[in-house]
Amino acid sequence: MVRHDVVDPFKFEVDRIFNLACPASPVHYQHNPIKTVKTSVMGAINSLGLAKRLNARIFQASTSEVYGDPTVHPQPEDYRGNVNPIGTRACYDEGKRCAETLFFDYHRQNGVDIRVVRIFNTYGPRMLPDDGRVVSNFIVQALQNKDITIYGDGQQTRSFCYVDDLIEAFLRMMDQDEITGPVNIGNPGEFTIRELAEKVIHLTGSKSNLVQEPLPSDDPMQRKPIIDLAREKLGWAPTIDLDEGLGRTIEYFKKLLST
Repeated sequence: MVRHDVVDPFKFEVDRIFNLACPASPVHYQHNPIKTVKTSVMGAINSLGLAKRLNARIFQASTSEVYGDPTVHPQPEDYRGNVNPIGTRACYDEGKRCAETLFFDYHRQNGVDIRVVRIFNTYGPRMLPDDGRVVSNFIVQALQNKDITIYGDGQQTRSFCYVDDLIEAFLRMMDQDEITGPVNIGNPGEFTIRELAEKVIHLTGSKSNLVQEPLPSDDPMQRKPIIDLAREKLGWAPTIDLDEGLGRTIEYFKKLLST
């Protein structure tokens, strides 16, 4: 995605490039792991080459998955992570880690003007019903009064950031000239997966029951960002709490499932 100013009917002057694309749901990125790696690595190379040629600022949407199953909690940007490079999640985790490497090498070697953020769990309207991530899964199951599937004992934690807050952080990151990143972007409010499921049942008035299934391999047990850098350099912090964000997302899925 680019932001441009029209110079003439046949030419565009590009000064901003956003490198966003990659399946983020385990269901989707594990479907074809080789293509997932290619998307992250080759996509970064192509986007960075374009930014270099056009002298454009380029944004990398990286991920908290670079921290893997963290042994440091909560996670600061200088934590180097605990990732299994040959596990079933590695296509996504290591693809994004390699993309960060490419961004900083292009910056150091070629002077490319980069901005890198690490996105923690994000949710909101316009997610797909079959997205495969926990918020959309729980809401769809609850609205249909189906059993809600929890993997493991549900005590693993996540931090959920509403999409509007996320996009605001993107724009602030691109519009400042002080830091390249990486910068953690997420909501430091931490909830267990079981707490999330119970909250969704309450907010939807669902009759769903909780059903446990085995925990997938390498699934992180905890995830929570330290956002001090975003507060200091971007003047950013999330403003929409989980109850409000879930309420908006539930209303979206209600309308979607009723059509």
